[in-house]
Amino acid sequence: MSSTGRALADTGLVVAARQGDQHALNEVVAASLPLVYNIVGRALRGHADVDDVVQETLVRVIRHLPALNDPAAFRSWLVAITIRQVRDWEQRRRVALHRDAGLETIHNVPDPAADFAAVTILRLGLTDQRREVAEATRWLDPDDQELLSLWWLEETGALTRNEVADALGLSPGHVAVRVHRMKEQIQSARAVVRALRARPVCPELTSVAAGWNGVPSALWRKRLARHVRDCATCSRAGSSLLPIDRLLAGLPMLPLPAGLSAQFPSAAVPPAASDAVGYHPPDPTAGHTAGTTPPGGVPTTTDSGVGLVDLVVNGPRGLLTSIGAGVAAVVLAVTTTVVVTRPDEPPAPPAAAPAPTATATPGAPPSSAPPSVRPTVRALAAPPAVSSPRKGVGVWDFPGVSQALANSKAGWYYTWGTQHRGITTPRGVTFVPMIRSAENVTDADLARAKANGPYLLTFNEPDIPEQANMTVQQALDLWPKLQATGSKLGSPAVAWGGADPGRWLDQFMSGAEARGYRVDFITLHWFGAEFATQAAVRQLKEYIQAVYERYRKPIWLTEFALMRFHGDGPRFPSQEQQAAFLTSATTMLGQLPYVQRYAWFGLPATDKDRSGLFRTATDATPVGRAFQAAR
Repeated sequence: MSSTGRALADTGLVVAARQGDQHALNEVVAASLPLVYNIVGRALRGHADVDDVVQETLVRVIRHLPALNDPAAFRSWLVAITIRQVRDWEQRRRVALHRDAGLETIHNVPDPAADFAAVTILRLGLTDQRREVAEATRWLDPDDQELLSLWWLEETGALTRNEVADALGLSPGHVAVRVHRMKEQIQSARAVVRALRARPVCPELTSVAAGWNGVPSALWRKRLARHVRDCATCSRAGSSLLPIDRLLAGLPMLPLPAGLSAQFPSAAVPPAASDAVGYHPPDPTAGHTAGTTPPGGVPTTTDSGVGLVDLVVNGPRGLLTSIGAGVAAVVLAVTTTVVVTRPDEPPAPPAAAPAPTATATPGAPPSSAPPSVRPTVRALAAPPAVSSPRKGVGVWDFPGVSQALANSKAGWYYTWGTQHRGITTPRGVTFVPMIRSAENVTDADLARAKANGPYLLTFNEPDIPEQANMTVQQALDLWPKLQATGSKLGSPAVAWGGADPGRWLDQFMSGAEARGYRVDFITLHWFGAEFATQAAVRQLKEYIQAVYERYRKPIWLTEFALMRFHGDGPRFPSQEQQAAFLTSATTMLGQLPYVQRYAWFGLPATDKDRSGLFRTATDATPVGRAFQAAR
């Protein structure tokens, strides 16, 4: 194990902090924060209360540090306090659930956007079997999540086995037995994860999972694992799994969320994680001013001059941005509890525009409920708007459209045509033309497309009657006229089935190759019927990856959002859910080098298209604010 991963406040600092040295106490707390955050985050599986439990833990560390008899035992003492707070939280949650059974879906839900395993994957860039291990941890028994939080940190080198045993109040031998059992559960979950992601999917596995709602759980792990173990096809897929210990050895801890690391940079990235996340420590020779990090030290105050200890003890709940809030709430000026619906229920109606100050959440438990089990309301500053040439949006005319387009910070846009009537293209933004259907393959449209190059989007959803409604043969026959513009051509954007052999896009690409036609990039649309953020992001990523693996060409995702199609019309999630998805999805897209551009659907916020970004020229929806902050 890497010794650097175990860096924490040294004994001298702990002694000084016990004796009342405020600067030393600030340094001790700042140095403890990454370890506490990682233990709590994994044990609570990214629950909305991660930040509260971290804060409560640090409050107890500060208050009880003078009573610590052996300063050299600070690490073990810190971990034991953290685990005690996790257990207290779990006990309070069980009491609240027993008292308010009807509020179970509120108490038991993570913040919208992510769980700890998912953000581990995104933030640390895990690949292949390490990624499968991270995903498999979602399927563990609840009692093993606490052990997982400690064992994972043991594997990173952040804890020793004796420290894990001390924290749990067990002997090292007993810990070894429990870890062995937990690893067996993860191993079976890995096989389930791999079988579910296999293409084509085993028909018998599909039958076994018919009643599953898509949320990982210990019960469904056991059911699916039985099939995987006994099925020749599924068991073969899991036969090449490497031992978990080899995969996780030396894996760095997860860095603190961006909002917190900006306030306390020297607490933000544990030493073992610095190389993995591209962190570069500040130049120790550089000058500094009051309120910044002094050379070689931990900041003793924030920019406002408030000490870290003072913030922890006297700050409001929600001071420490949790992993869920760090992904989801960063896109909202005000974040309230996410409303969760069952898979068979219609989604909640779009929320009204948030007020400039935090308000009570409708339907929240009475004020007598313990704070850590009540829905958390946090007032946050609006995230900064970010311009990016990759970020685009589909646009149709509405009052104030040009100003809204400029305010969105999109780097490019399109209008499903070769013109942008009524829209003034903002400075630094590019318009990309489209030949929408066969009727648009005219000399005038082709000339405008050529003038607006260098890219050209082509036939919009030719595989459905409501859009371009074209046969593969028609599209191939017209393709030479599009090639003659000299533009870089995107494939026709099919509504679905882009990765499926024999479907519309596959037939077109095979025909284009046979005729020697040029297709420069693949254009895709995707609308997710799953409104749980991480499930939706995972489905989108799997679809894009499958398309790329089939055609090996750059990809433009030109329409995407969450939308569930029914016979009586589309249904949408709340705008907060849509915003959380947009934030997480664009983060994921930024990690796929073959995704050249993406475009959200769409700019105007209307009653029909509730994924829209702007109601007026300047009135951004929660989804719009998420888009402004996306890259």
